[in-house]
Amino acid sequence: MDEVLDDEEFGEIDIVVNQRARSLRLRFVDGRLRATLPPWASEHDLRLFIDEVRPRLQKMIEKIHSEEASLVIDQDHPLQTLSFITNLSRSNTHKSIYYRLADGVLYIEVPERLQILSPEVQQRIKAGVEHFMRIEAKRLLPPRLQRLAAQWGFRFSDVKIQSSKTRWGSCNSRRNINLSLYLLLLPPNLIDSVLLHELCHTVEMNHGPRFWALMDKVTQGNAQQLRREIRRHRCRL
Repeated sequence: MDEVLDDEEFGEIDIVVNQRARSLRLRFVDGRLRATLPPWASEHDLRLFIDEVRPRLQKMIEKIHSEEASLVIDQDHPLQTLSFITNLSRSNTHKSIYYRLADGVLYIEVPERLQILSPEVQQRIKAGVEHFMRIEAKRLLPPRLQRLAAQWGFRFSDVKIQSSKTRWGSCNSRRNINLSLYLLLLPPNLIDSVLLHELCHTVEMNHGPRFWALMDKVTQGNAQQLRREIRRHRCRL
């Protein structure tokens, strides 16, 4: 069995086989699902178990996201993305929150009447930031993916930008690649690592030894280190 299982909704699920385990178990570790399996369990058993407890897992994810929704964007806490940084200020002229992207800066002007730190205003600010992140992701990520594909001899059919908050990217059997707009929150080397990960899936659809050997080849032997670094980042605002 692979050490990682792909799920359409939850993304990559880490697998640990425990010789002493008597039943299947799923829990969240560092924001990722980890499955503990007894030695007799198969991948089919795990998939059936995931489908059985899927509603419960969905509620757990919602709770985790709610608890982690502490990221604040204000004057003292700008958000840096791959192509712009936020610059928030007060405004006496605008009746609603105003956005302008220019020269690598997303200017955000908030009317004086609004409380910047209120949950409602923070939600509106983040929605605006995500709007521009989507625009920038569509502009930057496809050519970046194409460049890496050409460099390493990969071929893919199509690429789409999505707003997935559970996985950085995915690739199906038709070599169609989906990328999360939240990739723009990662450092450039980790963005490339995710893109290479999905490109490797155009050759190896699972996470078996041949997949990781290919990932090591295109990352100069740093596949596991990059994987650990990516896990420290949030796939959302």
